[in-house]
Amino acid sequence: MASFNKVILLGNLTRDPELRVTPGGQSICKIGLATTRVFNDKEGNQREETTFVDVDSFGKQADVISQYFTKGKPILVEGRLRLDQWETNEGEKRNKLKIMLESFTFVGSKASNDANMPGQNCEQHTPQPRSKAAAVQDTSPQEDFEDNVPF
Repeated sequence: MASFNKVILLGNLTRDPELRVTPGGQSICKIGLATTRVFNDKEGNQREETTFVDVDSFGKQADVISQYFTKGKPILVEGRLRLDQWETNEGEKRNKLKIMLESFTFVGSKASNDANMPGQNCEQHTPQPRSKAAAVQDTSPQEDFEDNVPF
């Protein structure tokens, strides 16, 4: 049976990042993310629907997120869904869907983000090294593309 588990969300942090370090030295950062969908209801009135999601990140990404993000800052996250299940002390079964972060991107202008943030306006952080082909593709000059636009 084939399956695919990929989530991409753009939203704002609902709280400051919570960074913890395991006894083995692994960084774990938990963030809350709010995404809002704007739509028109049957009567034509504009409405908003906000969804709140918890996101867990690990390692270097956890360190960077905890250092450069605060409540209210925008972030684009990519990851996979994971269902956590547990039982309370009273014996009630609980579960919660969360995102396990695979990569993220800084979003917004430099002025709206911390002045100490590395990189440019949008910088992506991925745990896997990028292939040479992707690096070559990313470094192609923008001017060549713009010269071929017919207007």
